[in-house]
Amino acid sequence: MEATAVKKFSNVAQCPVRNVLDRIGDKWSVLVLLILGDKTMRFNELQREIGEISQKMLVTTLKHLEADGLVLRQLFAEVPLRVEYSLTPLGESLLPSIHQLTNWSVVHMEAILKSREAYQQINRDN
Repeated sequence: MEATAVKKFSNVAQCPVRNVLDRIGDKWSVLVLLILGDKTMRFNELQREIGEISQKMLVTTLKHLEADGLVLRQLFAEVPLRVEYSLTPLGESLLPSIHQLTNWSVVHMEAILKSREAYQQINRDN
């Protein structure tokens, strides 16, 4: 989407870019999407793969991603009950953009950290 397309929205709350970034800009959503981009996973498997996320936060993140149509929650009527999570086609279509952002972050992280440090030095007394 061109940058000029965003300017068409007079109400900032209706801007689709802001809406999407609000969802994927949280601490865990991008990581969940990247991990599910590799394979379908069960809840505990996904939680182990992420490592530092609480059960409550993973449940919340998955519910939000499911509500937005990015993640599919598939329930299997078995004993014991089995639930698997995977990306929907919409979620898969977001992966190239996430990969671009990830690559950009890796390339520019050192410069960003240096800028933060310089900013903090200048503004330490303010």
